[in-house]
Amino acid sequence: MRSKTSRFENPTPRVTRKQILNVRIDPALRSEFALAARAENRTVTEALRELIHAYVAAARQRQFAAEARRQSRLIAGSPDESEVMRWMQDVSTGNSE
Repeated sequence: MRSKTSRFENPTPRVTRKQILNVRIDPALRSEFALAARAENRTVTEALRELIHAYVAAARQRQFAAEARRQSRLIAGSPDESEVMRWMQDVSTGNSE
């Protein structure tokens, strides 16, 4: 019996290759980092991944906050309340710029 997926669909998820990141770091700092990771029962790689995930999440939060400030200034600068209400309606329904 033939599968119900089209010939263009892949029924099994595609495994993406991991990328290698080479970083130059002071040997003393690397040793301290390894000790700190080991003290928390983590490998250096696990600790670095955790740091990278945290950095990316913080960057997204900063971008979100910057956009919220931009939109707040945009709304605050409009003297026409009905214009602001229309804009808020557009944003809530996904019709914004």
